[in-house]
Amino acid sequence: MDKLLQVENLSISFRTDEGTITPVQGVGFSVDRGKTLGLVGESGSGKSISTKALMRLLPGSSSLGSETSMRYTSKDGRLIEIEKLAGKGQDIRRLRGGEIGMIFQEPMASFSPVYTIGNQMIEAIRLHRGVGKKEARHIAVEMLQKVGISSPESRVDQYAHEMSGGMRQRAMIALALSAGPALLIADEPTTALDVTIQAQVLKLMRDLQNDLGMGMIFITHDLGVIAQVADDVAVMYLGTIVERGKTRDVIKNPLHPYTVGLLEAIPSLDRLDDRLKPVPGDIPSPNNRPSGCPFHTRCSKAIAGICDTTAPPETLPFDGRAVRCWLHDSTGRNAA
Repeated sequence: MDKLLQVENLSISFRTDEGTITPVQGVGFSVDRGKTLGLVGESGSGKSISTKALMRLLPGSSSLGSETSMRYTSKDGRLIEIEKLAGKGQDIRRLRGGEIGMIFQEPMASFSPVYTIGNQMIEAIRLHRGVGKKEARHIAVEMLQKVGISSPESRVDQYAHEMSGGMRQRAMIALALSAGPALLIADEPTTALDVTIQAQVLKLMRDLQNDLGMGMIFITHDLGVIAQVADDVAVMYLGTIVERGKTRDVIKNPLHPYTVGLLEAIPSLDRLDDRLKPVPGDIPSPNNRPSGCPFHTRCSKAIAGICDTTAPPETLPFDGRAVRCWLHDSTGRNAA
């Protein structure tokens, strides 16, 4: 498989008035061309911060770990070491939008309220594709039509506030794809939508991915959504990946108690009389990280004297599977 992105030992620290905190520690994942990686976990797990590091969109108070490696293969075959790019400059501008596009959770916070949707799309298209204004407008209209917006010739001159929530999200997808990126990062793009529009947007994104052959990182807290869109999944908790593998394998046979908890928290039409079963407790703050396994404070299977004292290493029990949990040995068997 053609490797598009390879991330290894991603660690991110922030300088604060209370000292240095590290919300992401030793994260690693990869994305193949034409495939989707799902990043799943509760709010505060480090999903969005990790992907913003790929775009070099972290604030000035942040720093990457010395062993962090983020290697991206560009559309023309060049190997780009993202961690070595400066926060400003031509190379990073070419990467953002032209190579890697991003869809944000709330498009109203992404679109400028004083420029039309078309103006913002045309600017991105001209910057990354090097075409004239007339051709850029034609491409913008085509993209709006491709994402299912009716009357794109008139919609292109509308402002974001003149569109419904579902239509704004479609326009956000069109903007992210207008420069022809090879990798798309979708940061909880359906969270604010009702279930009908959510299903339409998920189908749209799958269809566009198949048509354009791009890789995608899909961020969400919902494993039910991941089951519909992702080929591979990485489950994050408190800045680390606790389990990863093929989506079907992880959902069918979850190894980490946190993954089990996320799956059990999904409502089911087959169990309407059952009470919802949330993961107990709350995710700790990065500046108050528990010793040992970060999940042991919420885990009903934690082993006293082990889980609360020593962080588990990542083991590779099956082909393509990985887990950080003392309950499983290197073969995937329950070691408790």
